[in-house]
Amino acid sequence: MLPRNRLVALLVSISAFVAQPAAAASSASLVSLEQQLSYLVAGKSADVGIAALDLNSGETVSIKGSTPFPMASTVKVAVAALYLAQVDHGRRSLDDTINGQPVRSLMRRMLIHSDNVATDIILKDLGGPTVLHNWLTDNGVTGLRVDRTIAQLLSAKRDLWDRRDSSTPTAMVDLLRRIYKAELIKPSSRNYLLDLMSQCETGKNRMKALLPSGTPVEHKTGTLTGLADDVGFITMPDGRRIAVAIFTRGGADRPRTIAEAARAIYDGFKSAFTWPFRPALTAQ
Repeated sequence: MLPRNRLVALLVSISAFVAQPAAAASSASLVSLEQQLSYLVAGKSADVGIAALDLNSGETVSIKGSTPFPMASTVKVAVAALYLAQVDHGRRSLDDTINGQPVRSLMRRMLIHSDNVATDIILKDLGGPTVLHNWLTDNGVTGLRVDRTIAQLLSAKRDLWDRRDSSTPTAMVDLLRRIYKAELIKPSSRNYLLDLMSQCETGKNRMKALLPSGTPVEHKTGTLTGLADDVGFITMPDGRRIAVAIFTRGGADRPRTIAEAARAIYDGFKSAFTWPFRPALTAQ
């Protein structure tokens, strides 16, 4: 039998482990992944921010997760989410037209081809950047701000450290989580959005580039001079989805950095031991 003092210490240790919240960052099973990502980032000339969340277990990992980075075109996910939220509430329809253009066509152009004009048409119809920003804030999405239209952003002097139109990696992952969990939009709208993101034609050398062939990915890229972003969902072999946000600015070979980080995240979450076991979630 164990001495009383050792038994008490063991029970305290077990209790602390059992009480560990599912959403705790840098969980024990992801320590090696965090170390690998830290090593990867340290070897790059670019400034890199990363966040990833297992939508099943709630386990997270991040590198510079609280540092704001320019969103560029990744903001288009939020634009689509607001429009779809209004569809869910009967205020708008995907069968509507804006300026004579079908909304379904505008949404496809915005999310699949990253069309800036289509984005600003939808954003203007919604009421502009302030309306989008306030909707996100009112729904608990913090650490992400929308200040300008895409046209205004592109015409402004480039400043990759500008806090306007920025998001931290963890804030973007939280937005993705809320979308996936149907907290911002209904399941049918979420499925529609994810279907469009799965057809994304931009950034084939980023998140998807080094993943195993056939890995399902729904994502949206963002690009400015000196900036490359990619955010979205990676589906694991067991059906779990990982929400991922990778932002890179400055330096060189930014797309390759995103690809390497995404592969590290895939391998890390695949090998991580998740306790207690929870069945994989699937979109309803």
